Amino acid sequence: MHEMSITQNVVEICENSAEGRRILAVVLEIGELSGVVPEAVEFCFEACTAGTLAEGAGLAIDRVPGRGECGSCAALFPVRTYFDPCPACGAYGVRVVAGEELRVKELEVE
Repeated sequence: MHEMSITQNVVEICENSAEGRRILAVVLEIGELSGVVPEAVEFCFEACTAGTLAEGAGLAIDRVPGRGECGSCAALFPVRTYFDPCPACGAYGVRVVAGEELRVKELEVE
């Protein structure tokens, strides 16, 4: 499960940003198209924060829906997979404009 190493990296990013202060809460953005399973990150978070500045911190995950823009007609629409055609014109030249995010959105420290 790659979510364990992702969660370890998130904790490391948070510790570096906290500059030695205790971390109280973390908010992550995880896009539907990122390939990361939010429930797995939640499961790994407690284990990855044990013995760190983030031990006992709360975790909230904001899920970002996939959105695409058609290269042919410029329509914006929800995207569930990378190969969805444009619902307006049927073209396959779709550019993903949201849903690939994986970032620390907020960090609350003491």
